[in-house]
Amino acid sequence: MEILMSNWSNVVQSLPEKYVFPPEKRPGNHVFPIFKNIPIVDLEGHDGAEISQQIFHASQEFGLFQVINHGVRVSLMDDTMNVFKEFFGMPPEYKTSFYSTDIISRKCRIYSSTLNYDKEEFHYWRDNFTHHCHPLENHIELWPENPTRYREVVGRYSVEVRKFLLRILDHFCEGLNLKHGYFDGEVSKIQLLSVNHHIPCPDPSLTLGVPVHSDPNLITCLQQCSVPGLQVLLEGQWVNVDPMPNAFLVFPGLQLKVISNGKFSSPIHRVLTHSEEARTTIGNFLIPSHDILIEPAKDCAGNPPAYRGFTYKEFFSSFIGGNCDADIALGCFKNKPQENEQ
Repeated sequence: MEILMSNWSNVVQSLPEKYVFPPEKRPGNHVFPIFKNIPIVDLEGHDGAEISQQIFHASQEFGLFQVINHGVRVSLMDDTMNVFKEFFGMPPEYKTSFYSTDIISRKCRIYSSTLNYDKEEFHYWRDNFTHHCHPLENHIELWPENPTRYREVVGRYSVEVRKFLLRILDHFCEGLNLKHGYFDGEVSKIQLLSVNHHIPCPDPSLTLGVPVHSDPNLITCLQQCSVPGLQVLLEGQWVNVDPMPNAFLVFPGLQLKVISNGKFSSPIHRVLTHSEEARTTIGNFLIPSHDILIEPAKDCAGNPPAYRGFTYKEFFSSFIGGNCDADIALGCFKNKPQENEQ
């Protein structure tokens, strides 16, 4: 069977054995509650100070929020989603030409399940297509030439989403008493686009579409499609984050948790599969350059620094080595209590 699930010519009738999770990791047939109180931030509905306060509160209490009237045209969001659906529907030999699990040398790649496909005990029900976006002129020539409008549409989308995320980060600056622009430059140098595609699944109770994780980057913007599947862990319970039309879902990443000295949380989340419909989502991640020092911002009022300084390269190595467990990765850089008291 093809590694790339989007190359499977027909919807499979039964779940392949390698996709059946151990009983303790399966979502089962539970009816999960819907997260009805997810904060909604309207970038046109209030003044800047009130928006900053809403974002700060949402990031402290829940670790995520929906944004409407964000400045990215709905028509561009729709065009981009359609382009990715076209891409995953391209002929198998074309998509396979992008197949790679090499995160260092292959800057535009598609893979299935995780980058550890050959060694993992069981597989996740997804294909992922990833490439760098910023600065656009340095990466666009590596992007797919087909669909023919891919580079034009995704290029405009990437630029607009980056502007949006930098605007959100300036609102974080307000809440943290940092100068506007603190997160510009090296702190958000890398922009990674990551698109997950899940074909219909014969038995969603036995598998997952994305591993349980928190995002290791600075900040995440997610455009969901109309098919539900995203869940976050709140107070020990998995809850559904249903799609909101024309909105972006924003997650503070683990780097923002460190820079804020633990003021913000970064939500643990996962993705369920769907038995009847394919599901495609578009993620944009802003990531620090690999060599810049990440540490709690000195201008943030509050307690002594909870974390020592590190580079994103060091952190990501700990994150991957710890099976993408945020507590394990952050624990490698956490100051001991006696160090905080000095």
